[in-house]
Formats: sequence, structure tokens, C-alpha cells
Amino acid sequence: MTVTIIGPGSMAMAMAHGLKKNYNLEFVARDTSKLDPLKEEFSANIYPLNNFDISNKKVILAVKPYALESVSKQLVGEADSLYSVLAGTTLEALKSSIPAKNHIRIMPNVSAKFGASTSVITGDETKKEEAIKLFSTIGDTFWVDSEKEIDIATAIAGSGPALLTLVAEAMMDGLVKEGMKRPDAINITNSLFKGFAPLIASSHPALIKDSVMSPAGTTAAAYGALEEGAVRSAFIKAVGEAFRVTQK
Repeated sequence: MTVTIIGPGSMAMAMAHGLKKNYNLEFVARDTSKLDPLKEEFSANIYPLNNFDISNKKVILAVKPYALESVSKQLVGEADSLYSVLAGTTLEALKSSIPAKNHIRIMPNVSAKFGASTSVITGDETKKEEAIKLFSTIGDTFWVDSEKEIDIATAIAGSGPALLTLVAEAMMDGLVKEGMKRPDAINITNSLFKGFAPLIASSHPALIKDSVMSPAGTTAAAYGALEEGAVRSAFIKAVGEAFRVTQK
């Protein structure tokens, strides 16, 4: 199956790396010179956006949300499936802008490059199976029943990697502050995140915390400092703020 990706941004490229093993890819952009390197890397065809015919194609729309109107005016035909990664852009807006037999919203993240995205999906139920199969090639997929849920999930599924970089960088800086060399601080923190993935997948966060925290120990001291800094509250608020942006 051929998948058409419109937009050459970082999210599109991350998905392309995840999809290339299972699908033929083609890329569409205003300036095809930006896509020239992709011809060889992905063995893909590239096309200019102007008057591009999407008829019966499986299209991933990966442009900026503000560009929807201008991009839609340059497309012709009716797609088979339109998969949009535009944060906060409703199915109604997509349907009124770009003709397609089916419209699907997906919120992946840049870990798609390594086949490790967390992708939340909603839209036309008739394409649920196809959507899950397609995006399972870039990581875990979660179908939700409403657009509100995908907008809420954006804070974690889409923005989550950026939030976790804040945690990782703070941990590295903390180690350096106490006297550790920067390269060692980076390697130790990176190793922590690698080992945490299977741990969190197999146990509830509270149980993991309780298993590590001993009376008057190092973990209890560190955890108490985070609670004093209202870190938990700040993350909860961050999720809410990200959701609110999708509603504007």
C-alpha cells in the first residue's frame, strides 16, 4: 500500500521512518527541493503541492494547523482516507476543507522515528481497523471514541516527549550540581529512562514508588523535595494547559 505524506516537517519525517518498512511512501510539499534527499532515503516519489490529485489515496496530512485552508485549496480530487495530525483541528474542519471518503485524526509523537510512538486515534469507525494497523507500525495505538479525548491526550501522546525532556534535563543538572561529570550524568539518566519503560508497563506508578521508598531513605527525601516544589501539581496543570490550547 502507498501512503501519501503532505508536509515535510519533523513529525512527518518521524512517521516516515516508522512507516517505510511496511509501506510505499510518497511526499508532497510546496517546495519539492526540500524533499529531494528523501527520494533516495525512502525510495519515494515527490510531488509539488499545487494541483496535487489525492483521488483514492491514503493521505497523512502533516502540515501546521494554520496552513489547512491554504493547503486544501491546492489539492484536487477525493482521498480514500485522510489521516490528520493537526492538533486541535476538528473532523468537521477537515471534512469541510479536504474531500475524503473517510476522515481520521491521529496524535502521534516524534518517537515514531524509532517505532515507539504513542498514537491516539479517532474518527470514522469504518477505518478503525485500517488506522490501527497503519499506525501500529510506528508504535502503540489507542483508539478513543471522541475528539475531546484525543485533544486531552495531546498533552501526553503529542507533547509528552517534550515534558519528559524537562525531567531528564533536570535530573542531569542535579547530578552535575552535586559534582558528577556531565557525560556521566547524561549516560546514567538515559539509562534510567531506558529501564523505566518496561517497569512502568508492568506495574502501577504508586506501587513502583512504594517498592523503592524506604523510611527516611534517599528516595523519601527526594520525593519530599518534589512535593514541596509542587511538581505533581505542575504536571497536572501542564496537561490541562495543553488541552486548552487545542480548544482555541
